[in-house]
Amino acid sequence: MRYTKRPTLLISCVLLIGTPACREQVPPPSTEVVLSRAAEVPLDPAHAAWQQAPEYTAVLIPQDLVEPRQLTTTTAAVRVRAITDDDEVAFRLEWDDPTRNDLEGASRFSDACAVQVPQKVEAHVPAPQMGEPDRLVEIAYWNASWQAHVDGRGDSITDLYPNATVDHYPFEAAPLVNNPATQKAMAVRYAPARAVGNPVAGPPSTPVQDLVAEGPGTLAFASSSTSRGKGVRTIGGWAVVIVRDELPASAGMASSQVAFAVWDGSQEEVGARKMRTGWIPTVQQEFP
Repeated sequence: MRYTKRPTLLISCVLLIGTPACREQVPPPSTEVVLSRAAEVPLDPAHAAWQQAPEYTAVLIPQDLVEPRQLTTTTAAVRVRAITDDDEVAFRLEWDDPTRNDLEGASRFSDACAVQVPQKVEAHVPAPQMGEPDRLVEIAYWNASWQAHVDGRGDSITDLYPNATVDHYPFEAAPLVNNPATQKAMAVRYAPARAVGNPVAGPPSTPVQDLVAEGPGTLAFASSSTSRGKGVRTIGGWAVVIVRDELPASAGMASSQVAFAVWDGSQEEVGARKMRTGWIPTVQQEFP
């Protein structure tokens, strides 16, 4: 009589399939935003270097603490990667958004996102909702309509309202056509916000603005704006890179904190009406 070991081998294989050695090891979800090191930080969201940086999925929550509140979840999460060259740090934010909102105007709201960090690294961070009195947070804010202007869209009525019909503008009067200096002066007269240097009144040169705050309702322009960025439309939403100065550091502190916010223009989100995160720890890691 012949004997075979096939049943035994089959049982052994079945048992082994259930062991960790036979399963693909799935790393646990990251609890920190990893700052990967590189020789330089990429501004392009499609740069190959981003594929080497670990991705952190930040769950977004409604801003329901102060008016105007957002009481429902409109954007579920933002996927974050970060790269530093020890002088600057770049954050790549990507999120799902089926509608493109990048036209400013009455009753129009723009898609946007922001990166927030505490101005000082302390044992106890300020409140993640825009900081606290005497405990400032720094905010780098990207706006889709600003990006559209930087990418080449014009700033005229016909650019913003393609179906509009214009009867007459004083600075476009026929007698001024051959007098550009007077025409320019007249245009400034009818755009007083631009005439006094309002930084948000008139085609922007950058899609990112640096801001500071020490609590809800205290948002203000930073003394200087050095952050830069670039946003591109993806198949399902937006991918945005925001580059800012290296994160604040303090002696004896191992890491900083960072928070994120996203605005969906189709949901009439603007100002305090947004999706946000709490503070998320950061940790530096070199490329393997």
